[in-house]
Amino acid sequence: MPVREILKMGDPRLLRVAQRVEAFDTPELHALIRDLHDTMVAAHGAGLAAPQIGVDQRVVIFGSDAPNPRYPDAPVVPKTILCNPTIEPLGPEEEEGWEGCLSVPGLRGVVPRWRRIRYRGYDPLGRVIERVAEGFHARVVQHECDHLDGVLYPMRVRDFRRFGYTEVLFPNLDPGEDD
Repeated sequence: MPVREILKMGDPRLLRVAQRVEAFDTPELHALIRDLHDTMVAAHGAGLAAPQIGVDQRVVIFGSDAPNPRYPDAPVVPKTILCNPTIEPLGPEEEEGWEGCLSVPGLRGVVPRWRRIRYRGYDPLGRVIERVAEGFHARVVQHECDHLDGVLYPMRVRDFRRFGYTEVLFPNLDPGEDD
C-alpha cells in the first residue's frame, strides 16, 4: 500500500474530532490500517493516527515490537491497532516527558501525561483489546489518541521554556529522526 502524506500542524483536518469506526473487518478498514502502518514505518514513527493522513476515523496504530530509532532509549511498545479507543487514568500521577510528532516536524516539547492508564478499544476484526500501560507505552497511547480529538501535543505543553527545535535541543540526534 502507498505511503501517505502526513498532515502538518495548521491543517484544519488535524483539529477535528474523528468519527467512530462503525464497521469492522471491511476492505476499507484493512486498507486504512495498511496505509497507516506503511506510512508510520517509512517515517520511523512511534505511532500514527488516521487523522494524520487525512482520514476522519478513530483508528490509531502504535508500537513495533522493536526499538524505535526516534526514541532509542525508550522501552519497546507492543505493535497495536486500536479502533474507537478510550483511556482511563489509573491514579492522579502524571509524568513529564519529551515528545515529538510527525505532524509537528522539527520540534519537541515536554508534555505531562498520565503515568498509568487503562486503554480499551477494538482490533480490526471488532474484538476487544484492553490493556494497562505505564511510562512510555502510556505516553504513546495518549499522544496518538489525542489526535482523534483534534489535540496536538504543543496544546498540552505547560512550560514553553522546554519546547523548541529538535536540532537545538538535541544536537546529537540524527537529523533524519528529528520529528
